[in-house]
Amino acid sequence: MAVQWFPGHMHATRKAMLERIKGIDVLIEMLDARLPGSSANPMLAQITEGKPTLKVLNKQDLADPARTEQWLAHYNGLPDTRAIGLDAGMAAPARAIIQACFELAPQRGGMVKPMRVLIGGIPNVGKSTLINTLVGKRAAKTGDEAGVTKQEQRIALADDFYLYDTPGMLWPKIIVPQSGYHLAASGAVGRNAYDEEEVALELLKPLRSVYPAQLEARFRWGWPPEAIAAKKDDELLEAIGRKRGALLPGGRLNTQKAAEILLTDFRSGALGRITLETPGEYALWLQAALQAEAELAAERKARLAARRGA
Repeated sequence: MAVQWFPGHMHATRKAMLERIKGIDVLIEMLDARLPGSSANPMLAQITEGKPTLKVLNKQDLADPARTEQWLAHYNGLPDTRAIGLDAGMAAPARAIIQACFELAPQRGGMVKPMRVLIGGIPNVGKSTLINTLVGKRAAKTGDEAGVTKQEQRIALADDFYLYDTPGMLWPKIIVPQSGYHLAASGAVGRNAYDEEEVALELLKPLRSVYPAQLEARFRWGWPPEAIAAKKDDELLEAIGRKRGALLPGGRLNTQKAAEILLTDFRSGALGRITLETPGEYALWLQAALQAEAELAAERKARLAARRGA
């Protein structure tokens, strides 16, 4: 099952952003440091094409430090792009963000030409929490569910620095299957848009292959990393459920409860510092997805031509 979620308010957000971007100097895109490629919105990139962009890898304290460095190097290697890591414990985040924006648009600044910045990102990526930290008060609503912010807000971070906050936004069709699962695992997708057991099984693929020692540290099965890496995903989900007592009458596994346990542990950071994808992996997934989309479009075109010729 492909994971898709694009509720009505996201259509309105897209329309509002198309108007707002005309007067914007820099785009800040908030990314989830645990899934930087999957949390980068291609629709946002299309809307803001040509604008200098600051990629903020948020929640880096939950992500694998080595992989975060890979992603920062990747984004900093792109034209008109800067990338920084961020987490709740970072000192002076406003200073780092303001400085990066002025580096991207050095012609802006002062009361005559104030910096105008649009901040966007997927739902539940931490935009509102960051904004509240930047201004030192509760300027934006926060929550642990996707889609809390529903309207644009303008916030003055300095006399010559205006920040426009927008609701979290996904895109109408997630073509990379792995991205859909990673977004759902992170909590960026509404719960009615995916099956938790399916997402948990997909999440176990990178966990058992890259982070088996962290799974063992959390669930204490007494298995060596190579044994965990060799197990099937459904076997590991069952092991998680039995270790945590997620059982139905008769000792049958409650797979729904087991899936919830794994997803909660990942989202909270209880599994340790984990990043689900590297720049190279994501590039291969995207290439395969674009090829599949092209083949599907060609098939549709051929069927249409056949019907017209019949």
